Amino acid sequence: MFFAMASGKLITACSWVVLGVSVIVVAMIGGGEAQPQVPCLFIFGDSLVDNGNNNNINSLAKANYLPYGIDFPRGPTGRFSNGKTTVDAVAQLLGFNEDDIPPYARARGQQILRGVNYASAAAGIRDETGQQLGGRTSFSGQVNNYKTTVRQLVQLLGDENSTANYLSKCIFSVGVGSNDYLNNYFMPLYYSSSRRYTPQQFADLLIQQYTQQLRILYNYGARKFALIGVGQIGCSPNALAQNSADGKTCVKRINDANQMFNNNLRQLVDSSNRNTPDAKFIYINAYGIFQDLIDNPSAFGFKVTNAGCCGVGRNNGQITCLPLQNPCPNRNEYVFWDAFHPGEAANIIVGRRSYTAQKPSDAYPYDISRLAQA
Repeated sequence: MFFAMASGKLITACSWVVLGVSVIVVAMIGGGEAQPQVPCLFIFGDSLVDNGNNNNINSLAKANYLPYGIDFPRGPTGRFSNGKTTVDAVAQLLGFNEDDIPPYARARGQQILRGVNYASAAAGIRDETGQQLGGRTSFSGQVNNYKTTVRQLVQLLGDENSTANYLSKCIFSVGVGSNDYLNNYFMPLYYSSSRRYTPQQFADLLIQQYTQQLRILYNYGARKFALIGVGQIGCSPNALAQNSADGKTCVKRINDANQMFNNNLRQLVDSSNRNTPDAKFIYINAYGIFQDLIDNPSAFGFKVTNAGCCGVGRNNGQITCLPLQNPCPNRNEYVFWDAFHPGEAANIIVGRRSYTAQKPSDAYPYDISRLAQA
């Protein structure tokens, strides 16, 4: 069974079907424009891919002001970058325009046929993660928002079967877990998780909860999953400023914990592919891709890996960009934009390698370009 409408009623009238088909034609053909490789892209995550969902909530985790967006065509949008995020790069490679995947906070009407971005800065797999920063929408909350979108899609497409068929062709990008370490496990003054669980126990707990939310997405039509691993939090300017003796060497205990989660996530891909043959799951090794940028920055045009282009504190590693702060002029030479987030130049590299793997380790069992065709 696919899913049940809140009212318990199905919409089956032929007129709705005709309307739904007409909407698809108008939305996707767009007057002769090339069609994307998939009909829609749904995005779940945190500040690495948030494109405006936190703008109007009571939260310290916001980026809707300059210098954020200084290199983005529309200026500050809520993206935690000087320009594009990794998912912007992936969406463009899939054939979407930059405005095609709206944030859930302002997604309306026929816009949702292209997909929706549910990501929320400070969000985690665990509901309490990031609470010290104020409002945010956890992974479970994002999944609930998706369920609302599906009910809207049924109205647009005419019935549940049409909606199920439509969603089965879409890609679901899920990148959560970073904040469960950054704004939970490794923040012992605010959270007890590091005293209650070993790093492996915590990784296991996160994957259990992660799996539950994926199951809901599957029950509501998702069939093509791109699961994004956690990056090297221990190499961020914030971690280096607070925990690295020389301000340059990545923090091993943090990265080791991140890798425990990533190993579990890759195993989840294997088990999901075995147990749900009508769905496809892939793992994107963001950790490994980022390792290349840290190990050999000059090969990618970078000169600075241990400081943000904007921010204050030792090595620009304490906080995010201040409003109207002047960032560095040579932004493409910095891996990091602020204390936590890569800049557009690094994001584009990670996005491109997620879409088309340059090394066998970039994606497992294959990359997003193949997922789109699966």
